[in-house]
Amino acid sequence: MAVTEQSFTKTFWKKLRRNKGAVFGLIVIVLAIITALFAYVLAPDATPDANRIIVEIAAKKPGYQQQFFLLDKEANAGGSLLFGKDDAVQYIPITAYSAFKDSIEVDKYVDDGVTEKLKFALNGRDYHEAVTNKTFWLGTDKFGRDILSRLIVGVRVSLSVGLIAVLISLTVGIFLGAVAGYFRGWIDEAILWLINVVWSIPTLLLVFAITLALGKGFWQVFIAVGLTLWVNVARLVRGQILSIRELNYIEATKAMGFSHGRTIFKHILPNIMGPVIVIAASNFASAIVIEAGLSFLGVGVQAPQPSWGLMIKENYNFIITNNPMLAIAPGIAIMLLVLAFNLLGNGLRDVLDVRN
Repeated sequence: MAVTEQSFTKTFWKKLRRNKGAVFGLIVIVLAIITALFAYVLAPDATPDANRIIVEIAAKKPGYQQQFFLLDKEANAGGSLLFGKDDAVQYIPITAYSAFKDSIEVDKYVDDGVTEKLKFALNGRDYHEAVTNKTFWLGTDKFGRDILSRLIVGVRVSLSVGLIAVLISLTVGIFLGAVAGYFRGWIDEAILWLINVVWSIPTLLLVFAITLALGKGFWQVFIAVGLTLWVNVARLVRGQILSIRELNYIEATKAMGFSHGRTIFKHILPNIMGPVIVIAASNFASAIVIEAGLSFLGVGVQAPQPSWGLMIKENYNFIITNNPMLAIAPGIAIMLLVLAFNLLGNGLRDVLDVRN
C-alpha cells in the first residue's frame, strides 16, 4: 500500500507540474502564505495592524520619500514580532534640520510649502540616529499609513477567512451530504429541502443576515462566510455517494457488519475526496471575494485591522483624483489571490480527473 501511495503521489505531482496555470497558482499561494507568516518582518511598518498614522503625509503617491525625526516616547513599546510591536519613537516629518551639541532644530513638515520650527533635546543620542529617510513604495492612505505594509498584513485576513470558511463549509457540507446520500429516504428529503432553501437565498444576502445576527468583526466574518459555502459541498458529496453506495465493495461492508459510520468515513469518503478538494479550492476563492465585499460594505473586518476590501472602501474616492493606486493596489491583490486559487482548482480537477 505504501508503494502504491508513493506512486500515486509521484504521478500526481508530475501531472500537476505540467499544468502551468496550476503551478502559477500554487506559487502565488505559497508566497502569500509565507508573506502572511512573516508579515511584520516584511512590512516596513511593523506596528500592530500596520497602523502608524502620520497625518502630515496623507494620500501620497507611490515612491514618496520623506525625512523623519525620531522622537523618543515615554511609554515602552509593547507587542511581539508575530503580531507587531508598538513604535518606541514618534515619527515627525521634517524638511530640514540643524544639529547642535545636545539638541537638534528641525523644520517640521506640515503641508506643501508649510513648515514649523521645533527644537528637541538629543538626550545623548547622535543626531544621525535621530534622523531617518523612508520611502513609501505604494504611497500612503488618507491617514498617512503605509499602503505596502497594510497590503502585506492584510493577506493574513484573506487567507485566514478562506481557511476557516472552507473548514466550516467542508465540515457541515460533508456531514450533511454524506448522511443524505447514504441513508436516503426521509432524511435525504429533509436535508435536500434545507439545501434548496439555502441555495435559493442570494449568497450576499445570507451573509448579511448571519453577520448582522452575530455582529461585526473578524471572527464573525469567518463563521458567516463558512455557513454560506457548505451548500455546494453538500450537493456534491450527496451526488457522489448516491453514485457509489450500491457498488460491490460498499455492499460487502454491510455484509461484514461494519457500522454506518465506518462505511461512510473509511470506505466512501476517501474515494470521493478528489471532487471535494477541487470544490474546496473554489470555495477558498469565493470566501476571499465575499470577505472583501463585506469589508467594503462596512460589515466585515473593522478598522484599524487591515483588510483588502476595507482598504478599497477607505481609498476608492482617490481613483478619480490624483492617486488611484490607493484603491487599485488592494484590488490587484484580491484579483491575483483569487485567480491563483481558481487556477489551482482547475489544475487539481484535471489531475484528479474529476468529471462534473
